[in-house]
Amino acid sequence: MRMWTRWTLACFTLLPLAAQAQLDLTTLDRAMSGPRAQVLVLGTVHLRSMPPDFNPAALDGVLDRLAAFKPDIVTIETESGEECDLAARHAAKYGADYCPSIAAAAAATGLDAPAAIAEVDKTLKAWPTQATPAQRRRLAALFMAAHDQASAYVQWLQLTDAEQRPEGQLNAALVDILRQIGKRNNENYQLAARLAARLGLQRVHAVDNHTGDRIDVPDIKALVRSLEAAWAEGNKELAAVQQRQKPMLTAPDLLPLYRALNTPDSLRMYAEANIVAPMRAKSPERYPQMFVAGWEIRNLRMVANIRETFRERPGARVVSIVRVSHKPWFDAWLGQLQGVDIVDVEKALK
Repeated sequence: MRMWTRWTLACFTLLPLAAQAQLDLTTLDRAMSGPRAQVLVLGTVHLRSMPPDFNPAALDGVLDRLAAFKPDIVTIETESGEECDLAARHAAKYGADYCPSIAAAAAATGLDAPAAIAEVDKTLKAWPTQATPAQRRRLAALFMAAHDQASAYVQWLQLTDAEQRPEGQLNAALVDILRQIGKRNNENYQLAARLAARLGLQRVHAVDNHTGDRIDVPDIKALVRSLEAAWAEGNKELAAVQQRQKPMLTAPDLLPLYRALNTPDSLRMYAEANIVAPMRAKSPERYPQMFVAGWEIRNLRMVANIRETFRERPGARVVSIVRVSHKPWFDAWLGQLQGVDIVDVEKALK
């Protein structure tokens, strides 16, 4: 009887260990039928840091490689129309300047953001194989009223020079905005929109989200000081690499820069610089660790937004263009999703 009791106790002792065994969710799709989604995450610099005389033609080599991948979907790091509308309705929480004003587009179309978003969806569902210039101009105006200037620019780029003019809802004020966009150093326009237009896509998809990383503390300046101190201590390796990469930023061809940014070693440094020092930092309020929590929430919501873009399109080919510091999280978490493969961006950029 005593031996039986010992054996029983031993079994119960092992039960917590058995309960903690983790199921490998990445194996659940091993018998999936049909093609798997292919997701290529391109880590980029924010082009707004480029000098005013930056020539977008320097991105042509990168665009050639991305176009060769033939994506069905292109995603960008900016807020969606739905999120902008949410923020506008909760200005006390998110601030009054969460997204740029759409007043000019709302006046031109007679639609507020929710109505414009609904009209965009309706229009795209009935989109013809060969759209007329008038249809493209109208859709561009709708996109602008829906807080989606990048997609409006996709439509603008698919008009001939002669057709890039005010007409209908796309009035002179909106045309002026689109012409200014063409001069703006921003990867959402100079990379993503140009890529989508080249491929004949009708839009890009905004996937950024800041609703979870607006940290609510009494002294936001103290949080920033604490976080900057942690980064200054932990970013020395990355800072040295970025200093060596500076000449690449002004080169006539940025393909070598993008190759350098997207190497495993570069991604490791960006990930460690963002997280290791803040997690290690000693702060009475634990501000740096709060930043890490917000960073994770933001990336989780962005990954979910990317997944939503091809929810109804199993086997889609997706290019996600995002600041390089996000790429390690995108690769890791998108790679855990069912029926999704992460494309080797180094090979794609060769």
